[in-house]
Amino acid sequence: MKAELEVLTTAYLDGTITPPQLQQLNALLLADAAARREFAELLNVDSALAALAADWTPPQVTAKPAKPTRWLTASPRWLAAAACLSLFLGAWFWQDTHRAFATVGKAAGVVELADGTKLRGETYHIDAGSISLTTARGARIVIEAPAEFRFESAQRLHMKRGRLAADVPPSAKGFTVITPTGDAVDLGTRFGVDVPSSGSAEVHVFQGEVITKASGAQANQSLRGGDAVSFAQGASTSRELRSSAFIQPDELPGLTAGLAAGQRALSATAVAALKQDPALIALLDFESAEELPGVYRRVQGRWPGSHAPEVVNVGDHLKLDVGGGRDWPQLTLAAWVRIDRLGAPYQSLLHTDGWSGNNPGQVHWIVNRDTTMRLALIGNTLAPGSTERQGHPDSRTPVLPEQGRWVHLATVYDSTRGTVRFYLNGQLDSETHLQTAHPARLGPAQIGNWNQQDRKLSGRVDELLLLGRAMSDDELRALHAAGNPYR
Repeated sequence: MKAELEVLTTAYLDGTITPPQLQQLNALLLADAAARREFAELLNVDSALAALAADWTPPQVTAKPAKPTRWLTASPRWLAAAACLSLFLGAWFWQDTHRAFATVGKAAGVVELADGTKLRGETYHIDAGSISLTTARGARIVIEAPAEFRFESAQRLHMKRGRLAADVPPSAKGFTVITPTGDAVDLGTRFGVDVPSSGSAEVHVFQGEVITKASGAQANQSLRGGDAVSFAQGASTSRELRSSAFIQPDELPGLTAGLAAGQRALSATAVAALKQDPALIALLDFESAEELPGVYRRVQGRWPGSHAPEVVNVGDHLKLDVGGGRDWPQLTLAAWVRIDRLGAPYQSLLHTDGWSGNNPGQVHWIVNRDTTMRLALIGNTLAPGSTERQGHPDSRTPVLPEQGRWVHLATVYDSTRGTVRFYLNGQLDSETHLQTAHPARLGPAQIGNWNQQDRKLSGRVDELLLLGRAMSDDELRALHAAGNPYR
């Protein structure tokens, strides 16, 4: 039955359907609810792709003859069958446009929309937090603030600004996201759309296939898993996949549970205590109205309405100058990060300016190609028997999940003991012993990029801590537990 339905539907959409075929199609639709659903889904995909191929106009629910004269000479039975099919389609279209297009599942820190809210054709604004939605056709969507959007139908969503991640099942194939600079039509996939307040929208495909078209472009483009494009000046430009930029549908329940469990208050208490620590060098929570100099985008942090810098491209960075003018025999570095899995040799978490043998103890904190951590200090040497192959202390466990989540990274340096300890999400990962261990040197530094191709970071950084003492295992375990946005 399905193969027969696809053949008849294809003929209908192509305008080549004959009167007997139209009667056959009509009989199938009247007799079988599953066939009606399948037919509607096929029409969704056809309409979405047609909208990319030309300027979109509201669909006219009529039969599609290849030649108008065939309608003029059609028999009464042909006209009756066409009228019946038209009535069915008209009823389906009316029903689809008068019901809720989507329902809010969870509203994590969103005050404008509550759980269970039915979304129709109005424009919605969210200033903080994230919401999960399920469309009338079963697509699961997460939208992160700040965002402005509206549904045109269950299958067409206009995004004026904000970030969206979608998990689209076969029943919602053809789901379309329309942005000011280009459109994306899903063909059964998982993908993300980033629409900044100014500049070009981006489409990132995590799995499956998406058809995209930049506004004003002549041709569509097919993207598959791992592909990403930016819409700019009527053209699509390939770029690196940014998985960490999007909160995935399966991530939001953990964030919602964390808020409900009071994690934000626990984090605020922990931050307040650190700010009173006599050994504090710097604690950057990025909530100050005075922003750090550099090139970056200010986006939402771990908590609804909070802030975090996002660095993406070569040259993106934040500048700071802390802890200079003295030696630090002990040093703890820690940060919450959402980082993409990229192929660059190194990704810079914190690099002091320069790298000179005349400045022993100069600090470079890095994520390596294999996504392990490294703490490199000028002039330091590994103890005999160390397993690291490149001459610097490295952690053992990769720090980045496949699709990017918030993770807590920490490194504890103790020159008096000659050790470097690495921590991932509050747990000790490894300890490296040093033969030569100079006191740490800080001063002018950059977060997120060192102005070189092989130091480019892609992701967000939140709550960066520099502490002039060695935190213990228990302290770092407690710091992670207090600041963890998930439950």
